[in-house]
Amino acid sequence: MAEPQRIAKLLARAGVASRREIERMIADRRIALDGVALETPATILTSLKGITVDGQPVAAPEAARLFRYHKTPGLLTAERDLRGRATIYDKLPPGMPRTVPVGRLDLNTEGLLLMTTDGELKRRLELPTTGLPRTYRARVYGRITQEQLEELIEGITIDGVRYGAIDANLERRTGTNTWVEITIREGKNREVRRILEHLGVEVNRLIRTRYGPFVLGDLPAGAVEEVKQHELVEFLKSLGEAPQVPVSRQPGDGALRKQWRIKPKTREKLPAPPAGEIPARPARAFEGHGAPVPHKKPASPQKPQEKPQAPKRAKPTDPSHEEHAARPKRPKPKASWAKAKPKPGRGPRKP
Repeated sequence: MAEPQRIAKLLARAGVASRREIERMIADRRIALDGVALETPATILTSLKGITVDGQPVAAPEAARLFRYHKTPGLLTAERDLRGRATIYDKLPPGMPRTVPVGRLDLNTEGLLLMTTDGELKRRLELPTTGLPRTYRARVYGRITQEQLEELIEGITIDGVRYGAIDANLERRTGTNTWVEITIREGKNREVRRILEHLGVEVNRLIRTRYGPFVLGDLPAGAVEEVKQHELVEFLKSLGEAPQVPVSRQPGDGALRKQWRIKPKTREKLPAPPAGEIPARPARAFEGHGAPVPHKKPASPQKPQEKPQAPKRAKPTDPSHEEHAARPKRPKPKASWAKAKPKPGRGPRKP
């Protein structure tokens, strides 16, 4: 039996709309159960049997599908607009299933926008704790340096709003404009524009090129391409096994990291044997040699005893000894070989 869930979650899984939009539809009495309009989004159901939206029955949820859409500037990321402005649903190609956007792109922002038929998948992809990187290319007007961009790696606080680690790099300069590549992980409202404007430059074009492992690539403007099912399955597996990453650096993160450190294994210390003994080895019995003889510790060889040294003789304190030491020493006689002797039979040479 299926697990009971809120109706908003079931309809989101079926791709009807997002949870918030479904709550608005319930408030407008557009959703009914067995012909009776629902009054609260807290309705608990196990299936969508008997549920209708605007009088049309809702089909059972199918396998999740994901699409890459190249959004063009001038379109709202919404189902409809009260002021009559064009939305992404006005430009989607015909024949597409009911989809909901993953995140939002501003009116003038273009590039990659993911669309899915599964509301629960949409929620998982949008959560900041999932940590999926979003990469943008921004063309800015003004002076900006690589040193300014490198300081963003530690995060930044703007008007009381804390933004997490940001990876930004200069690409190239074209006249008075500069192209900047910037990667974020939180996806807060107008995050890229606010950060770059805080650095003193004006953003005149913004393109999203990547969302997680999915890239814009060579997808033409306004085109839609479905992600292959096996690629989506592999991505969902990695998403379920990957740990959640922190979106910003806060005090105390080091203590959390310490909890994941693996402690080194320590060997158990065995009790020391009594003094003069070692643990007995298992005795082996041999035929004809009687009872086994327990192992004994071999006698350690005795160290040779050192001979006692005679005490040093004390210096005499007799005054006669001091007088003897003060006498001059006699010169030593020269050795007999010191002076050469003349050979016999030869006298000294005459001058």
